[in-house]
Amino acid sequence: MTISRDLPVDIFLISTGTSEPIYRQMVEQLRRQILGGQVRAGDAMPSVREVASTLGVNPMTVSKAYSLLEADGWLARRRGMGMIVAQRESQFEQAESRLQLIRPSLEQVALESQQLKLAPDDVLQLFSQILRSDS
Repeated sequence: MTISRDLPVDIFLISTGTSEPIYRQMVEQLRRQILGGQVRAGDAMPSVREVASTLGVNPMTVSKAYSLLEADGWLARRRGMGMIVAQRESQFEQAESRLQLIRPSLEQVALESQQLKLAPDDVLQLFSQILRSDS
């Protein structure tokens, strides 16, 4: 497999104000970007050192994320050259698979909405506005 392009370090956006571990945030973000088509098979991942330095996290955190992604078949190791995005079966790019990736987040929003006693229509209207915004 040839390298399509070198991915920038800023493909990861880490939130420190959440209970989700940083390595898990990285794993889920990259999976979503691959399934969404923003990251393609053959793209070269930034080095562990670059990502750790840019995000201000421990290199072991980045290494753990990369290792999990490799074990699950999302990344492939190139001997002496680092990681690339692995070739995936087309079944993983179906809309249903992509929807399942956001289900946990939506379940959390639903729970918080119920706890706040918000009307479902109000929550759905806000969500629609957020989806349509350019931010």
